[in-house]
Amino acid sequence: MIAAEAPLRVVLAEDGLIFREGMENLLTASPTIEVVATCDDLPSLRATVERERPHVVLTDIRMPPTQTDEGIRIAAELRETHPDIGVIVLSQYTEPEYVLALLDSGSDGRGYLLKDRVHHRGELASAIDTVARRGSVVDPKVVEVLVAERLRAERSPLTDLTEREREVLAEIAAGKSNSAIAESLVLTKRAVEKHINAIFMKLGLAASDDVSKRVKATLIFLAEDRPVRPPPPSAAATSRG
Repeated sequence: MIAAEAPLRVVLAEDGLIFREGMENLLTASPTIEVVATCDDLPSLRATVERERPHVVLTDIRMPPTQTDEGIRIAAELRETHPDIGVIVLSQYTEPEYVLALLDSGSDGRGYLLKDRVHHRGELASAIDTVARRGSVVDPKVVEVLVAERLRAERSPLTDLTEREREVLAEIAAGKSNSAIAESLVLTKRAVEKHINAIFMKLGLAASDDVSKRVKATLIFLAEDRPVRPPPPSAAATSRG
């Protein structure tokens, strides 16, 4: 249970010193966030979570010891051991395979953000709050990439969507509620509901009032039939996630 007035307790896991310190400074300046610990590898992150019991873990996708998918793995582990702890994975990759792996065991309390787009304190704090309260957040840039690829695919049902419906779809996949979509696109809530019904009818997806389920369903649809392409070996060897 999250106390109404208490700041959200966050553990930050990142092996890059400069980026870690920058993120810590950014979050410390927010009155709604308390960074209770930082760590730089998966073993220390596991131990820190057990000790601190944070509301949210903000973690790099790749850390020691293997520099592969530590962020995805800790998210899956915590789903089993501490389902009340939210996880936001920070990455430089727009590859949908990473996002779908993160959401594989459920999208509630999970987020996927691109590193080069998390320098706005208010937006990051909002994402942490959403995930802490069992919502889900996916970087809009990832959604844009998936939509663009599906639009290029022959006979994609996305071509049947109007421009406004595509805008609403991007907002859905980013994890926004109907009210938030209405505010963002300057529409009435009734108009948003009408657009969403049309979108799911055209895409053949079962409509749901659960935002997290809509996020996962939308991402799966956008990524289907897309060949799995692992990151280039050079990126895996040199990247900090």
